[in-house]
Amino acid sequence: MAKFKQKFKYYAGYVWQMIKSALPSFFMYLCAGTILMLIFLNVKEDAPLKWENKHVIWSIVCVVAAAAYDGLVAWANGGSGYEMLVSGNIKRSTADMYGASYKISAHKEAKEYRVWKGFVTGAIVGLFPLIAGIVFGCNQTAIDAKLMPGTLVGFLLSGWSLIPFYGINLTGNVSYFLSCLFALVPICAHGGFYIAGAYAKRNKAIRQQILADKAAEAEANKPKKINYGGLPGTKPKKKRK
Repeated sequence: MAKFKQKFKYYAGYVWQMIKSALPSFFMYLCAGTILMLIFLNVKEDAPLKWENKHVIWSIVCVVAAAAYDGLVAWANGGSGYEMLVSGNIKRSTADMYGASYKISAHKEAKEYRVWKGFVTGAIVGLFPLIAGIVFGCNQTAIDAKLMPGTLVGFLLSGWSLIPFYGINLTGNVSYFLSCLFALVPICAHGGFYIAGAYAKRNKAIRQQILADKAAEAEANKPKKINYGGLPGTKPKKKRK
């Protein structure tokens, strides 16, 4: 039972850490969908909804802006994850050498860099467009017939992936199941930038170490001045030219 609790706590720490890492990106996609919904529904009273070119442009802007912010968050997470990995490696090496783990208060294994973490964190965000696309796809006829409160809830949770399909379906017929493909946006954006951020932090650390080594080498090779003291006759006479 004790081992089960230990393993549960270990894996729960990983899951909770990735959920926390996904929250800023999720809220950005949420804001992007809300903005797109307000723009799309901003029509005069009793005027029918229309899907126009400006809505296409706004859809692209909202998706790109949300993905860009997601990339920045992932970049920062990757960099901090690499630093945590270095701390973890130091901690584990001391355990191998001395038989006891060296205590590093700031170290948390769940925050260490792992290649798969960025994609899993992005997949957590991608669950919302995936689930929303499935729900809308299974109820497409009813959703396209009338703008219902449930439709607005879906727009709030994942408007950035649903509204373009809803707008097209005002005059056409496109399956909402295709909107599930938008789940790939946070997966690819977060996963790719997470790895890039970790390697950027690593390369920066390597460059700093190279500069420090060069500075130490230059200091070691620097000619040293001999202190002869202040007594008369202790300094070598300079040769006259």
